[in-house]
Amino acid sequence: MGEQAAVQYNIHEAKTQLSRIIERVERGEQVVISRAGVPVAKVVPLPANARRRQRGSLAGRIELADDWDSDEVNDAIGADFGPRP
Repeated sequence: MGEQAAVQYNIHEAKTQLSRIIERVERGEQVVISRAGVPVAKVVPLPANARRRQRGSLAGRIELADDWDSDEVNDAIGADFGPRP
């Protein structure tokens, strides 16, 4: 089945109904704002952020090279990003 059509508000309605519009968007709906019947903006939900529950939640998912914190690697990074003469 197709995607449900977005709810549409004119600018004046959007100003007076902003709290309700935000509630709808928080529930996953998309809202279109129009001027004189012509759509000019779309309010959409932001993607959810990754939520880490505790320290170490990436353990076993990241692999570091044995020399990741060696003086040589740090010097090379410093040369790339350090102050320029």
